Amino acid sequence: MSPSTQGGVPLADLVKYLDTYLDVATVADATEALNGLQVENAGRVTKIAAAVDACEATINMAVAQRADLLLVHHGLFWSGLVPLAGPAFRRVAALVRGGVALYSSHLPLDRHSHVGNAPVLAGQLGIAVRGEFGMYKGQTVGVWGEVDTTREDFAARVAQALGAAPRVMGFGPDKVRRVGIITGAGASAIREAAAASLDTFLTGEGPHWSYFDAEELRLNVLFAGHYATETVGVKALAQHLQKKFDLPWVFLDHPTGL
Repeated sequence: MSPSTQGGVPLADLVKYLDTYLDVATVADATEALNGLQVENAGRVTKIAAAVDACEATINMAVAQRADLLLVHHGLFWSGLVPLAGPAFRRVAALVRGGVALYSSHLPLDRHSHVGNAPVLAGQLGIAVRGEFGMYKGQTVGVWGEVDTTREDFAARVAQALGAAPRVMGFGPDKVRRVGIITGAGASAIREAAAASLDTFLTGEGPHWSYFDAEELRLNVLFAGHYATETVGVKALAQHLQKKFDLPWVFLDHPTGL
């Protein structure tokens, strides 16, 4: 029987499954991430919404879509401890009034071998993953792999996969063979990519100084957008839950252009 016929799936069952599947308890992360269930609902889920960020716009979209679980990569608490007033109040109030539970997964989603941002993006780009890459708090958060193409073609693949042309710093070889991927703000790993003998590194964004690291280390570096590179994981996770629990899902697109 479908979840709608049975009145949905218990929220507690979904949370327990997600916590285990994503290994939430053991993955080190920033304190602000607060991975796991951040807001409860009345106790059941009939429809899932997925978004990169838990912001007022995506929460309102989830309510409009009549979803009762919102999966996000960036949860409510990235700005730290703030009063429940103004935007913070409106976000929480919309979730509660709309009966929408909120589940957030940051680095546990980034590094997951099947639905993680980097592995999924690598597959979309035709990269054969050979290993993990990018250290943070003693664990890897990205992947590296092999491909046989040109820098121009690789950039075109990225644009097709993510819907926007990446910023290319083409200081490495024209032939792309060994690629590292860390989604989001991963530019601090440029030196690590060079040390691993990669010729190309793909991430979301980076600070001004990262240009000179790419230039002086003779590395191809592509900035494809923090938001864009992190759309793939929440989609893959929602698709996984659809198959596992027979729940419909929708992606809520609210791009920042960053």
